[in-house]
Amino acid sequence: MDNKEYLNAERAASWREALRKSKPNKDRINISRTEMNELTPDYRITCNEEVNQGLTREQALIEASRCLDCPDPLCITGCPVGINIPKFIKNIERGEILEAAKTLKETSALPAVCGRVCPQEKQCESKCFYLQKLKKQPVAIGYLERFAADYERESGQISTPEIPSRNGIKIAVVGSGPAGLSFAGDMIKKGYSVTVFEALHEIGGVLKYGIPEFRLPNRIVDVEIDSLRKMGVEFITDCIIGKTLSYEDLHEMGFKGIFVASGAGLPRFMNIPGENLIGVMSSNEYLTRVNLMHAAEPDAETPVFHGRRVAVIGGGNTAMDSVRTARRLGAERAIIVYRRSEDEMPARTEEVKHAKQEGIEFLTLHNPIEYIGDEKGHVTKMRLQKMELGEPDESGRRSPVAIPGAIEEIDIDEVIVSIGVSPNPLIPHTVKGLNISKWGTIVVDQESMKSDLPDLYAGGDIVRGGATVILAMGDGRRAAAWLTLAGGAGRRPPAAMDAQLSLSH
Repeated sequence: MDNKEYLNAERAASWREALRKSKPNKDRINISRTEMNELTPDYRITCNEEVNQGLTREQALIEASRCLDCPDPLCITGCPVGINIPKFIKNIERGEILEAAKTLKETSALPAVCGRVCPQEKQCESKCFYLQKLKKQPVAIGYLERFAADYERESGQISTPEIPSRNGIKIAVVGSGPAGLSFAGDMIKKGYSVTVFEALHEIGGVLKYGIPEFRLPNRIVDVEIDSLRKMGVEFITDCIIGKTLSYEDLHEMGFKGIFVASGAGLPRFMNIPGENLIGVMSSNEYLTRVNLMHAAEPDAETPVFHGRRVAVIGGGNTAMDSVRTARRLGAERAIIVYRRSEDEMPARTEEVKHAKQEGIEFLTLHNPIEYIGDEKGHVTKMRLQKMELGEPDESGRRSPVAIPGAIEEIDIDEVIVSIGVSPNPLIPHTVKGLNISKWGTIVVDQESMKSDLPDLYAGGDIVRGGATVILAMGDGRRAAAWLTLAGGAGRRPPAAMDAQLSLSH
C-alpha cells in the first residue's frame, strides 16, 4: 500500500465519513479559530509558570470541527515527522481524545513537546486549506496536538506503542535531544535494542537546558522521556562519546549502528571590543545555568547575575527565551537588539508577541560594535551601529547595511549574545573517516541521513548547524527508517514501513 492509498483508506473509515456528513463545510469554515488561554503578562513575569494554559475540552472539540478532513491533506506534507494530522484531529472532534493521542504516538515521540515549541505557522498550518485557499486562519493544529497529549497525560491512561520482540541488534544514540529521542523511539518500535548516551546529568538535551519552563515545563519533557523508558529505551547520563567512550569502544560493546545527535552547543560571538567584559555571556551559558543548574534560585552555589538593564543580541527563539528569562529575573529594562527589522526575525510569531506583552523593548536595525566597561571590568555601556536593509541574502532575508556615522550609546549591565551556535566539535574531531563541512557539521546523505561511515548516521543540529525541534525529530525518523544492518549499509525502507514519513518529505 502506497502513501496515497494508506491515507485514502484511513479517510474512508466509517466514523470519519459520518463526521464529515455531520456538519456542512460551509458551517465549519464560519467557525473562528480558537484562541489559546494564557497567563496575564503582569503575573507571568513574576514567576516561571507556563504562559500558555492550553485548550479546554470544549474549545478543542470546536477547533477540531473546523478541520475539513481534506481528501488531499497537505498539512501532512508540512510536518517533518509525518503525523497523520486529519486522523488525530477528527478523533478529537468525535470525543475520542485518547485515540487522538495514540495517533500522534504512531509517528511522534514527543507530541506534548511539539505542541508547545513547534513553529506550526511555518510548517503544517502553513499548508492548511483555510490559509491556502480561503485566506482564513488555519486550523490550530499545534494547539490540538498539545491538547491531546496533555489530556492523555492528565487522564493517567498513558498509552505505550506495541513493541515487537527484540531482534538482538544493539543501536547507540549519541545525545538525548529531539533528534536522538525521535530516532530512539522509532528504532525501539522496530525491535532493536537502543541505548542513548547523554553527556549531561539529565536527559532531554536542548529541551531541558535551552528552553525555559515558562515555555516548556521540564515535567512535560520527563513524561515523554519516561514513555520511551517504558518502551525499553536505555539511557546513560554523564557519558561523553568521544571522551568517556570512543567510537571504537561502542563497537567493542556490541553496537552495530550509531546515530549521532550531539547538537550544536558551541556559542558564537561577534568578536567586537569588550566581549570579554564581566556581564557579557552567551545565551547557551545563560539558559543552561538558569534552566538546568538552577542558578537563579536564592540558594544557588554559583548564582547567575541578575542584570537590571539587559540587552540580548539576536532575533531567534533562543534570543526571545533569554530576554524573557532576564525579565523574570528582575530586569527593569530588557531589550532585543537585532540588526534586521522585525519582519526578518526568525523567532516564532507567538514568542515575539509574548515578549512584547511582557514589556520587552525591540531595538531593531541596530548592531553592537563595542561594549564598554567600568574600572572593575564590568560591562556598563553598549555602542550600537544603526542599520538599514539592503538586498536579500542567500536566506532570502534582506541584508543589513550600516548607516555611515549613525552610532548611539546605551547603558546596560548585562549582555546575552544569541547570534547562533556552531556544531558540537567532539564527534567530528574524534571519529576518523567522517566527512565534515566547512561549518563543522557532519555531511550526510540528505535522504537517508547516512554519513561516509557505513554504520554511522547523524541528524539534528550536528548536521543542520542549528534548527527547530521538529526538524531534528524528522531527521531522527528518517535515519531510523533507513538504518538497516545487513552488511552495514542503509537500504531504502519499504513503502509500507512508514507511509506518513515518506509523504512528509
